[in-house]
Amino acid sequence: MDRTPASNADPAAASRQFRAELRRWRTRRGLTQRTLAERVRFSRETVAAVESGRRFGSQEFAVRCDEVLATGGRLADLWPRVAAEQLAADGRRGPRSAEVAGWEPAGPPPAPRRDPRDPQAVVAAIDELRELIGQVLAQPGPEGQPPSAAGRH
Repeated sequence: MDRTPASNADPAAASRQFRAELRRWRTRRGLTQRTLAERVRFSRETVAAVESGRRFGSQEFAVRCDEVLATGGRLADLWPRVAAEQLAADGRRGPRSAEVAGWEPAGPPPAPRRDPRDPQAVVAAIDELRELIGQVLAQPGPEGQPPSAAGRH
C-alpha cells in the first residue's frame, strides 16, 4: 500500500487553506485588499501578506474577516490549526493567541532578531507595530471610557 501516514501530512495545509479561503471570500464579496483592510481595521499590507503567505495573521484578524466577509466562521474555525503551524514554523515567537489547544506561554517570548537591512523585516515590524497600536487604541479606558479620554482628567 502506498498511503502516506498522517504524521507526514503537509505541515502547511491549514495555512494554505486559510489563505485560499480568505482570498476566495474576499473576491466573492467583490472587495479589494484595501477595502477589506479598512473594514477589518488592519493594514492593506497585512491583508496582502496573509493572503500571500508571508505572514500568518492572528486570531483577531480571522474573526474580523469572518464578520466582514460573512463566511459563517470558516476562517476562525481554521485558526487553531494555522496557529499550531505558526508555532511549529517559529517556536521562538509562537502563535498570537494563547487559545491553541493547551498552549500557554511561560512568559513573554523573546523578540525575534531581525536584520535591519532586510526590507521585508522592516515592513513586517511596521505591520506588527500598527497591529499592536490598533489593539491598544481599541481597548476601553478606566470605567469604560473611550481610549482617547482615558488619559484626560
